[in-house]
Amino acid sequence: MKICVCVKHVPDTAATIKLAGDNGFEDSEIKFVSNPYDDYGVEEAVSLCEKDGGEVVIVTVGKKAASATIRSAMAMGAHRAILVKTEGQFLDSDLTAKALKAAMEQDGLPDMIFTGKGSVDTESFQTQYRLAKSLSMPVVNEVSTLTVNGGKAIAERETGGGERQVIEMSLPCVVGATKGLNEPRYPKFPDIMKAKKKEIKEIELSDLGIDASNGKVVIEKLEAVPERSGANMLEGSVDAQMTELVRILKEDEKVL
Repeated sequence: MKICVCVKHVPDTAATIKLAGDNGFEDSEIKFVSNPYDDYGVEEAVSLCEKDGGEVVIVTVGKKAASATIRSAMAMGAHRAILVKTEGQFLDSDLTAKALKAAMEQDGLPDMIFTGKGSVDTESFQTQYRLAKSLSMPVVNEVSTLTVNGGKAIAERETGGGERQVIEMSLPCVVGATKGLNEPRYPKFPDIMKAKKKEIKEIELSDLGIDASNGKVVIEKLEAVPERSGANMLEGSVDAQMTELVRILKEDEKVL
């Protein structure tokens, strides 16, 4: 079985982001990591291939620096990788899906594709759906339990309120992984050293016939979240506090 895992190179959620210009941020000194939800996809793919045999291929769309994140996925057990290089900090989900599709078709389509349920930077939650549609594959997102057997994938996902869906799909398919699907392994030193020798095939976005300037979504302006003011402590009886709270919400905050 051949499994592709889409892995994104994202800023660490603990990093302090400083804006640069209207639509960018300073990234030279920020720590970047693998998108956390993608790690569940890597672990699941590697576990399936360890059990039944096969190959795990990491596919990433991003800057040259994304190779560091790819090496981390390889240390978890992925066999090789494809890096579609871009120059900008942001590539919309439509172009990202097209780049992933083109890279996979060039390499040979897999039997399964894993993604994370979403990326922690842009949080568009669209790439896996666009990719699946373009490849005419079934897709299910936020998968927390998965069984693959006999050309079928049975996925379970939470839908809220304690309810769960069980979905059966035929292979090939696209699976969006989330927390609970597994526990991503922590690579050992020998695995990290082996990962340095594994192949990363680099492809320019333009070589796939994709123009980065033709995205459907363009970021016009980024703004830092304003700092919150201190808490306003209400005093008096419960009735007095409730009256004052309603007044604040209506007159000061204007949310009622």
